[in-house]
Amino acid sequence: MNHDIATMAQKLAAGHRNIIFTGAGISTESGIPDYRSQGGLWDKFKPVYFDEFMSSRDSRIAYWERWHTMYPDLVAARPNKGHAALAGLYEMGLIQAVVTQNIDGLHQESGLPDDTVIELHGNTRRIRCMSCSEVSSIEDARTRIDAGDPAPECHCGGYLKPDTISFGQSMPMDKVNRALELSQCSDFFMVIGSTLVVQPAAHMPVYAKQNGAFLAIVNLSETPCDTISDVLIQEKAGDVLQAIYRKVCELHGKG
Repeated sequence: MNHDIATMAQKLAAGHRNIIFTGAGISTESGIPDYRSQGGLWDKFKPVYFDEFMSSRDSRIAYWERWHTMYPDLVAARPNKGHAALAGLYEMGLIQAVVTQNIDGLHQESGLPDDTVIELHGNTRRIRCMSCSEVSSIEDARTRIDAGDPAPECHCGGYLKPDTISFGQSMPMDKVNRALELSQCSDFFMVIGSTLVVQPAAHMPVYAKQNGAFLAIVNLSETPCDTISDVLIQEKAGDVLQAIYRKVCELHGKG
């Protein structure tokens, strides 16, 4: 693995358009459960589709019950050493953008600016009205649920919902298009902790590779893009990212 770490560090240090793509595998190391694995949230709760949320109060109540169950993990989670390593690389001017499938906001909490993080699936730390689009805090939602309001509504009468993309809900095309454009123009594209099975995000490393980018994949399990990657490491994200960061610091004379 040391040779692969050195290779990735050298490519990062040399690239001008370095894109990082993250999935659940970086956040599970902060104590946030993933969705798809055995024992994950989808084993415990039936997903509520967007049209069900909008048309049925019972579905909204079920949705908020699931969110309420997740709340303690979300507020307790802190950026881990993988997030810290990416923030350090950004401070060195070596990351153009982080495209993420995660909804936890940990990249921003680690120090990455909002405009550097492209959240494809939204952010559950924001609550948005489905009618007037006003944003409120998760603390307000938690307070209302604890007080006996099982499906909070906005002052305008609209339905409040965590600012995330549900099944059947339209993707934020401005963010998707920006991520696709960055992927196609990248020099270095690194996938961290994603199985690359959800579209359209799963095509981004393919577009990067097709347009000449160096493709690195760091994930514990196999992905559909393993065979086209230049470097493949099946280890924990935090350990690998810390090793890359230390190697980059050595290359820059900071280690």
